[in-house]
Amino acid sequence: MKLLKIFGCNVDFFQLLREQSEYILKAVRALDSYVQSLNPDDADEVKSLEEQADRKRFELVQGLDSTFITPYDREDIYMLSKSLDDILDYYKTTVKEMEIYQIGQSPELAEFIAVLKDASVNIHNAVCCMEKKPKAAVQCAVKAKKCENKVESIYRHSVAALLMGDDIKYILKMRELYRHLSNCADRIDEASDMICHILMKEISGSNRQRSRLGRRP
Repeated sequence: MKLLKIFGCNVDFFQLLREQSEYILKAVRALDSYVQSLNPDDADEVKSLEEQADRKRFELVQGLDSTFITPYDREDIYMLSKSLDDILDYYKTTVKEMEIYQIGQSPELAEFIAVLKDASVNIHNAVCCMEKKPKAAVQCAVKAKKCENKVESIYRHSVAALLMGDDIKYILKMRELYRHLSNCADRIDEASDMICHILMKEISGSNRQRSRLGRRP
């Protein structure tokens, strides 16, 4: 019992991060369905998934508070969890903005979401590989990072096309939504950077340890 008090409960942080990233995957798929169909059930699904993910993040933060030994730096785990949570927040607020601005179906929106969905798959794969396949996780994270450039390209072309029109209200609404999706891509980029930061520290540490062992007489 005394040891449990010192070292805390056995928290599987890898599993908690995987579950967080799975909510991202489910949410972006529901968002994609909503953009395609404007079905209110899909909008509600995105909001529900974000709330479920918040509870999972709270569980992880509690685990950090109660556990003495963690697989990575405590702050790194916290910041990665926050980065994943930020992505989900943007998916939920995308739905809310579409509802508030009464946005209809749009080929440009579908193009944005397709790129974000692909990036979310790579984020999820990266998180799932972190524990046992760190190099593969880095590769997936790097693939996810490419999302930002693709979304920025879509953003510039979409805004240029908007400005060719005469409906000022429509232009302002859509530009705001496009900017929001561009910011979502930035959140994905930040999560990718956090994964790479954590794993490169681990890989470098392992290499230094092997180097020291190799120098032993």
